[in-house]
Order: sequence, then structure tokens, then C-alpha cells
Amino acid sequence: MNNGPIGIFDSGYGGLTVLKSIREQNPLYDYIYLGDNARSPYGPRSFDVVYNYTLQGVKRLFDLGCPLVILACNTASAKALRTIQQKDLPIISPDNRVLGVIRPTTEEIGLITSTKNVGILGTLGTVRSKSYVIEIQKFFPGVKVIQQSCPMLVPLIENNDFNNSGGEFFIKKYVDELLKKGPEIDTIVLACTHYPIIEEAIKKFIPKNITLFSQGDLVAKKLKDYINRHPEIDSRLSRKGSLKIFTTENKDVFNENAAHLFPEEINSVKIILN
Repeated sequence: MNNGPIGIFDSGYGGLTVLKSIREQNPLYDYIYLGDNARSPYGPRSFDVVYNYTLQGVKRLFDLGCPLVILACNTASAKALRTIQQKDLPIISPDNRVLGVIRPTTEEIGLITSTKNVGILGTLGTVRSKSYVIEIQKFFPGVKVIQQSCPMLVPLIENNDFNNSGGEFFIKKYVDELLKKGPEIDTIVLACTHYPIIEEAIKKFIPKNITLFSQGDLVAKKLKDYINRHPEIDSRLSRKGSLKIFTTENKDVFNENAAHLFPEEINSVKIILN
């Protein structure tokens, strides 16, 4: 088998926040990022649609030589990861691996909260899946999980339209609704990889005693640990420190919007998923 890069898949720009952290902690490896911006947001879509879109992205990254793919999208992780791991991988590529972003968070979150009340800000799809509720209960059965769906946030972020009064209205609305449901919350998980982009805006509307938990650094740390524990995968990963970025949207639009989120110059390539 030829060595290949680590694949990072997201519905749009949000996965760039995860990619940034992963590359900082694992700089020697090669990476391919694929953002399905043309079909974003995934949050309101059905399980079947998200599963099919995610499987198309995973297959494309496999075709591009990636032996390991990270779903840097909470909705895809919630609605598609388990099915892909259990049903598809044994058939299409049994030696490859696909990982998500939910498990790393749920393994740690109970160690952070003091009140044992954790809030989840996520897409409609992630909230409806109850993935965070189910997974946190596995590791920390004493923790109460309170969820709030935020259907307007990803479109606002994707269109770079969150730093105005309209954007702040929706951010405040969702935070207020979450804290009304769970007044004892002391930790809020940003359960969408887009949301760290607006972390400072969210902080304006939460009490200072509440911790905002962003996933990027933890996912990067857990990935490093996974690679160390799986030498059979590590031996198949190429190491030139390169990065290629693909989008299903117009590449110039992607490059312009991504420039606000990523520290390096981006020259993406447009591809079609089917």
C-alpha cells in the first residue's frame, strides 16, 4: 500500500478550525481537506441525506489516497459515522479508518464541569440525534446534558454575516434559551466545528463563570494519541507537511471566506461529489 495523507471532511468551513489544531499538534503529516460547501449546512438535513453526502466525501478522500479520515463535522459524526464504520468500511476499504469529533469531547467533558450540568450548542441534526446525551451518559452517568439547536448560526458563519446586530440577535437568542433550560450549566460545548469562529461573540452573552468548550485542540490531541496507539495506520501516513484543500463550492468564494479562519494562504480546488 502507498502512504497517503490524513483526510479532513466537513460540510463547509468549520472543519478548518479542527484542521488548524490538528496540524499544529501533528505538523509532520500530509493533509487533504474537503469542504462540501455547495451543500452546506448539513444540520437541517435528514439522516439519510447526511449519511449519503458524508459517505461520498469519505469515498473521495479514500480515492485521493487517505487511509485515515476525520469527520470534522458534528452533524456528520452524529448521523453518519457509526453506519460508515460498521456497514461501509468492511466493504469499501476494510484497512482504512474513519473517526469523528463527538467521542473525544464526551470522554472528557465530565471532568470539566463542577455542577454536573453541561450545555450543548449544536445544529438541529446533532441535537436531534442525541449523540452527545447518549455518549456523555456512557462516560459520566451523573452529568445532566441540556441541548439547544442553533439553526441560523452555520448560515451566518458561512456567509461571514455574524458580526452584526442580526448575527448577535441569534447568538444571544440561542444562548438565552439554553441557559433558561439549564440555569445550573457551568460548561457549554460548542458542538459544531463552525462555532469556534464565533466564540468571542458567544462569550458576550454568557456569564463569566461558564466555560466554553471548543473541540479543536482536544480532537487534535486525541488524534495524536490514536496514531500512537495504531502503528498499522501510522505506517501508512505520508510525512511531507503538505496540505491540499478541496471544495464543492466556487474556489474563489471558498478562498476568500476561508482567509478569515485559517492562518495560511488557501488555494482550493473545486471538485464534485456524487
